[in-house]
Amino acid sequence: MMASFFDQFMSPTLLGIPLLAMAMLFPLILMPNPTTQWMNNRFTTLQTWFLINSTKQLFLPINMTGQKWALTIMSLMMVLISINLLGLLPYTFTPTTQLSMNMALAIPMWLSTVLLGLRNQPTTSLGHLLPEGTPTMLIPPLVIIETISLFIRPLALGVRLTANLTAGHLLIQLIATTAFVLLPLMPTIAVMTTIILLLLTLLEVAVAMIQAYVFVLLLTLYLQENI
Repeated sequence: MMASFFDQFMSPTLLGIPLLAMAMLFPLILMPNPTTQWMNNRFTTLQTWFLINSTKQLFLPINMTGQKWALTIMSLMMVLISINLLGLLPYTFTPTTQLSMNMALAIPMWLSTVLLGLRNQPTTSLGHLLPEGTPTMLIPPLVIIETISLFIRPLALGVRLTANLTAGHLLIQLIATTAFVLLPLMPTIAVMTTIILLLLTLLEVAVAMIQAYVFVLLLTLYLQENI
């Protein structure tokens, strides 16, 4: 039995070498290879349909300047979805349960949107720090609060993704352990617990996809503010 429920979130190592980078490369197996045909199979067709509709949904309110980011943001969403879903398989490791990795994705993307806004429309970007019509006495505290809110955004992106996936994996581990313990003692309760575990697994599949979508959705909202 595992010494700790949190051992499943430790980065796998081989001869002392972290295998986090290798775990992140495995989702590339699911990506279709380019061919001369428009549609190879049903899986490629489903991926294409999903990408087209997601791109339309995310970039509909964004102008042509922001739509140049579509390839980068949609690629990020596909990588996050693939990593999250593969992490639900037995004896696997989910890199997105590591806060360091999520922050490494969130900070550069958020900073890029902020720098883009400061370069293209500095007055409008700085104007977000102070609402129009603010009384003079409230200007200093409001600027401080809005600045803190601005710098908290990448932290919120990374922590949201980490916390949701970690909580889901821990809950699955706890319910699975309960089912194993109750099986020889109370088989009926163990079967009911297993049914709950299967339902929770389906919920986690949805959470894995939704959290990746929310991650890129917030990035597009930040991009929309700065273009």
